[in-house]
Amino acid sequence: MPPQSQTLDHLAERGEAAAPALVLRAETLNHETLRSRVAVLAGWLARQAAPGARIATWSAKGELTCLMPLAAARAGLVHVPVNPLLKRAQVAHILADSGATLLIGTSARLKTLEPGDAPTACAVMEEAAALDEAKALGQALPPSSGDPQALAAILYTSGSTGRPKGVMLSHANMWLGAQSVAQYLGLAADDRTLAVLPLSFDYGQSQLLSTWYAGGCVIPLDYLVPRDVMKAVEKHGVTTLAAVPPLWVQLTELDWPAQSAADLRRLTNSGGALTVDLVRRLRALFPAARLFPMYGLTEAFRSTYLDPALVDAHPTSMGRAIPHAEILVIDDAGHVAADNAEGELVHCGPLVAQGYWQDAQRTAERFKPAPAASQYGGMAVWSGDRVRRDGDGLLYFVGRRDAMIKSAGNRISPQEIEEAALATGLVMEAVALGVPDERLGHAVHLVARAAPGVADAQEALPKRLAQDLPNFMQPRVIHWREAMPIGPNGKIDRTGLFQELAA
Repeated sequence: MPPQSQTLDHLAERGEAAAPALVLRAETLNHETLRSRVAVLAGWLARQAAPGARIATWSAKGELTCLMPLAAARAGLVHVPVNPLLKRAQVAHILADSGATLLIGTSARLKTLEPGDAPTACAVMEEAAALDEAKALGQALPPSSGDPQALAAILYTSGSTGRPKGVMLSHANMWLGAQSVAQYLGLAADDRTLAVLPLSFDYGQSQLLSTWYAGGCVIPLDYLVPRDVMKAVEKHGVTTLAAVPPLWVQLTELDWPAQSAADLRRLTNSGGALTVDLVRRLRALFPAARLFPMYGLTEAFRSTYLDPALVDAHPTSMGRAIPHAEILVIDDAGHVAADNAEGELVHCGPLVAQGYWQDAQRTAERFKPAPAASQYGGMAVWSGDRVRRDGDGLLYFVGRRDAMIKSAGNRISPQEIEEAALATGLVMEAVALGVPDERLGHAVHLVARAAPGVADAQEALPKRLAQDLPNFMQPRVIHWREAMPIGPNGKIDRTGLFQELAA
């Protein structure tokens, strides 16, 4: 039987009333105040839109972004968190695709929008004004009693082709995800989580939701340099830190105070594999901390984790299935693969999302009936990632079937970069590739052919891309070609280009 869940906003009810729950710049909220703020914000939101409407937020970490996942859920609305690093073109796509009826954002971000970026039916409101109005006019809503299978959030993530697609997550998906992570991490009410990852991603939201499920405290941080993270750990007595490999590399290069390093109880990693060398450096720097390597999919929240007791002996393993997840390795014939044989990772169970928002075609490509061997049945996420399972049941990553670029923990669509380059009119052809990089995991490289008659393309393209794409999508290097290589199928030889650049 699937595990029982509640509506997402009930997470606000779990902590001890007087215990700290959220450390903001100007104040610290205990769990009682957190519950009150969620209830009032929910009451205000319920007056802004009809049940089921999509409400988007585009802001740095703060009161709004931390409360909105629970407040929107309590109001019967669907939260659409927008990555604060995105620029107006990407935001315009998300607003139009989601059909958002309200965008709340920081003043500086909203000023970058141009006429038409926000659809006619989408109101735009500055963050501080929204919070002030909610506190003045909002009538507190009690915890909701809706269907846990109802849609709670749409998280936009890049695919290997095309524009970002919205992953539909139910209350049950997010509740059980929080419960699962809190369980296997061993989170407790006295834990303090430093939330450095973007709250627009599933891994970032997990910082909030799993900590509050356990009754703990969250300290949100938008850091400028890695040293800011180290200082925040020291200042707030942080016990839990989640990061992606490039940040871990930078953090291990700092001279940590002995007490701060000792206070950390657990380190969690996702968004890319840890190298053997990085595991050793983390273990040496934080000897008292339990290290949790993890593998996840936005389409299924999280899939596997490696028990910290096994990290030193199996540093390259993805581990085993997390609670509430069933992970199968399926061969090309559709059967469970033999030990040490390569197959596709298939995620089954109640953490599987509801598909992609208004995109039946791409939903059908990724969400398919579970294999016959599944204990859960129903729909499963066929990841496209190739893995193998050893005789002890530990999983190991083999490779990706698609062309997704993972850079500094961000999943980047090559096509989105290519489309941005072509839209400038400066180039006729463009190919974006992820080239292995020690610090980033993969660095974005762009191969381009200038448009005829454009004399300043090499100088102008980087400037235009800096205007049109967020920083994490910017090409590290642009390679200019007189002609693109063509493969046997008549298409640009992407494989050949990759082999050339990676050599």
